[in-house]
Amino acid sequence: MRYYQYLKSGSKHVGVEDDLEQITDLTDINSQIESTLDLMKVAAITDSDIDSVATRILESSSVPETISTSKFFDLAKSYNQAITLLPPVDAPEVWAFGVTYMDSMRERQAESGSPDVYAKVYDADRPEAFFKATLDRLQSPFSEVGIRADSGWDVPEPELAFVTYGGKIVGYTCGNDMSSRTIEGENPLYLPQAKVYDKSASLGPALVSRESIGDPQRLSVTLVIERGGREAFRGQADTSDMKRDCDYLFDWLVRHNSIPDGTSVMTGTGTIPPPEFSLAEGDVVHITIDKIGTLTNTVVVV
Repeated sequence: MRYYQYLKSGSKHVGVEDDLEQITDLTDINSQIESTLDLMKVAAITDSDIDSVATRILESSSVPETISTSKFFDLAKSYNQAITLLPPVDAPEVWAFGVTYMDSMRERQAESGSPDVYAKVYDADRPEAFFKATLDRLQSPFSEVGIRADSGWDVPEPELAFVTYGGKIVGYTCGNDMSSRTIEGENPLYLPQAKVYDKSASLGPALVSRESIGDPQRLSVTLVIERGGREAFRGQADTSDMKRDCDYLFDWLVRHNSIPDGTSVMTGTGTIPPPEFSLAEGDVVHITIDKIGTLTNTVVVV
């Protein structure tokens, strides 16, 4: 099952997509479900999972109204904004891990004046982790992501992100970790400025439960960047190439570090455009992950 959060007629709703690509509004059936965090809370209380909770809600309605996924997204992308997609979880904190793929390690070595730093963290037990965003700084699907005006080489980083609740991973979504390679390349200590700035993080479009995703280490991640209506870059990676899996990263994140329920965590990228390519204002970034969907954002200078 896939879960979406969105605004409809000015109020927040949660929808669930089934295997037939039909979306049912859970909030219309049960007004107490106003966010995916509500589903997670009920699942935790009943010692079940969000798919089981959603199924019980669906079964409580004799004839639930549905909308096709294609129609839903047409409405979400339309100018009349009948539906406005939101991040699929109200993540109070967004964290990110880096240097989890060999390709990422090599690219960051190539850009840096201190290349040994990245080789050492790739081989170490302790992974690189950093704070990325809060909910009010998180961008929605079909909204804007930013590149810094003081940077000359800027890229999106397509990443599998996991969502946590009650001390465990409960679901997955697509993440876009916007990054300034110029600034990080000058000095690794500049990483917070290269990674954390206005419109530098996006999640979506859907949350997929841990039960529905299958093996999160067997997912294809595709990045497509369009410029002027044409494909300007395409790259692909697979989460099977991650040096450290999601459970390993989560274990390190919560060591001596309390995180609130709903915290979302980006797990690193295996696809980085080459040095001769940099994002420009107006570019459209599409990040597609198997079983989750496509996260789309338009680039602006911030």
